[in-house]
Amino acid sequence: MKHTILLAIVCGALTLSACSNSQKQLQKRATELCAYIPDHQLLERSQDYLTPDFYALLDTMFNHLPEHEAMDHEWLYYFVTGNGGTIANYTVTTVERIDPTHAVATVLVRQVWEDGSFDETTDLEEHQLYMERVGKKWLMSDFDGHKADCINYIANNRREQALRDAISDYLIREIGCQYLHGEICIPTLMMVAEEDSVIYGDFWIMWYNLAGDTLKMVSGGNHSGKMTIAESNGTFVVTAFEQTLDGAANEPSAKRIFGTHYDIYHSMHSNESVREAVWQEQLSEYIRRHNLSARYYQDYQTTISIER
Repeated sequence: MKHTILLAIVCGALTLSACSNSQKQLQKRATELCAYIPDHQLLERSQDYLTPDFYALLDTMFNHLPEHEAMDHEWLYYFVTGNGGTIANYTVTTVERIDPTHAVATVLVRQVWEDGSFDETTDLEEHQLYMERVGKKWLMSDFDGHKADCINYIANNRREQALRDAISDYLIREIGCQYLHGEICIPTLMMVAEEDSVIYGDFWIMWYNLAGDTLKMVSGGNHSGKMTIAESNGTFVVTAFEQTLDGAANEPSAKRIFGTHYDIYHSMHSNESVREAVWQEQLSEYIRRHNLSARYYQDYQTTISIER
């Protein structure tokens, strides 16, 4: 009987010891994974420390979307540190084992300067690092629920891109034909508002010839108004386009067509610097998507560098 009791005590102690060691190893692994929490960039070597689906989502967000799109969402670029010049210091306080292949680590983060001193202007923050066992390795599977944010954002981005492509195709096909043709027809879309199945926008259509590394403008013009859009299974079609009128009728027609959105439209349409920035942004994106050699574009008077 004594031997049985003693054996049970020893087995219990060994089990507790094994659990303790396992917990320590899990906490150590969580600490290692903290080094791969994205901060302004997704490290290429992160692929070995993130689950394949989480890495693929982040890779799409950081590397395969237009930069200006992703930069609108600070939660992506500043998972933890923000943009104040500090460095995140991570401390894993606990790791809760959910099941044999899933765990959640509670991570305390404080901001420190390069000399290691604590940034008194920031608070100590608590975050959740999600872990999944894949094969023999524990990998990061999510952080603060941003996986769902990425999925939603990519879905919305793809929908918006499909919508923009439909509008661009319509402008090229129905409006571009009215101008003197060049080699390349490129629309510029300044979206004002979306309301049910109607898109209000300040749209431009331009024809260019590509001469060496310069897109030289041939013809083009502005076509503001509202488009009626039909959607079916993620496919968009422009079914109607009501445009503002020229000359003295321009302002009254714009006020009628844009209605409550007129002030936003007018502030965009009348601001040359905003229009120039959007032109450059969308030209740069068009060049990347179509792998063109252009580095400049030239309107009727000026040659302007395109950021790539």
